[in-house]
Amino acid sequence: MRAAFLVVAAFAVCAIAAPAAAAERYAIIITGAAGSAEHATQHGAWRDELAGDLRGSMKMPPDHIHLLGDVAAERKAQRTVGDDVDVSSRERVRAAFARLAPVIEKDDLLLVVLIGHATFDGVDAKFNLVGPDLEAAEWKALVAPIRGKVVFVNTAAASAPFLTRLAGERRIVITATDSGVQRYETVFPRFFVQAFGDPETDLDKDSRISVWEAFARASLGVRQYYRQKGQLTVEKPVLDDTGDGVGKDAGATGPDGAIASRTFFDDADDPARAGGPALSELVARRNSLESELDELKKRKDFMRLAEYEKRRDEVIIEIARVSRKIRTEQAGRS
Repeated sequence: MRAAFLVVAAFAVCAIAAPAAAAERYAIIITGAAGSAEHATQHGAWRDELAGDLRGSMKMPPDHIHLLGDVAAERKAQRTVGDDVDVSSRERVRAAFARLAPVIEKDDLLLVVLIGHATFDGVDAKFNLVGPDLEAAEWKALVAPIRGKVVFVNTAAASAPFLTRLAGERRIVITATDSGVQRYETVFPRFFVQAFGDPETDLDKDSRISVWEAFARASLGVRQYYRQKGQLTVEKPVLDDTGDGVGKDAGATGPDGAIASRTFFDDADDPARAGGPALSELVARRNSLESELDELKKRKDFMRLAEYEKRRDEVIIEIARVSRKIRTEQAGRS
């Protein structure tokens, strides 16, 4: 067992010493068939707000952000639609994924967000597009060729079956509901989009918003919304990042959330943009420690409990120490 730790440690040292390649970030944001002028306007506004935050505060390259929507309905509702918004038809959605599949590398990150309406008949869960819909299994097939990490967010009603279908290794899946029978219109997309522009979302005050923090903030928004309305909460957002397809809500305990809490859409982890060799080395060190922690958890069942807990605590403490140094370094540069 000690030899295994030495191998891990040696790998971590090599990872720090070697220049890290910049991981690229991509997004596909889709608003489906609107159904009404009100929905066309609202869904389009959420799509564009999220895209604006990705381009702005998170500095995602504009040409890495692919937008699709019910263009005809938005224009009929007298809403201005950018030239970069494609029609959210089944064919155009497939084309968007097909363009990205050969481009995205193993260390890259893809965000997929669905905003709109959905259906579940007890067997098939579908997200409503302009024209024929795509069933959850078809969305799974679209994501399958993507080599990088995928964050898939279905903000629609009856979205829970998407979690079980799309869960897998290197996947973070979020759905607005924990059951396919929850068919009421959801408010989760409103709060999920707002989370990226709200300073209160940054729970650990590290000047970054993780996937988990955005999920937790949006979940809180949903609960407060129904409480203020004096209504029973009819939607419960859930997240899965362990690949087991079970997931948990923001207030539950369990293994889900660890990976999401270390997944970001900004460019702060890119050594080329980190702001000098000292900060780059610290970021690389934290990344290698977090990878070691993930590997350690996978080997838990093959280790003595005391040995596992000792090494786990050592790594967590070291991550916290390095994170403090990063924040101090960043504060000194601001």
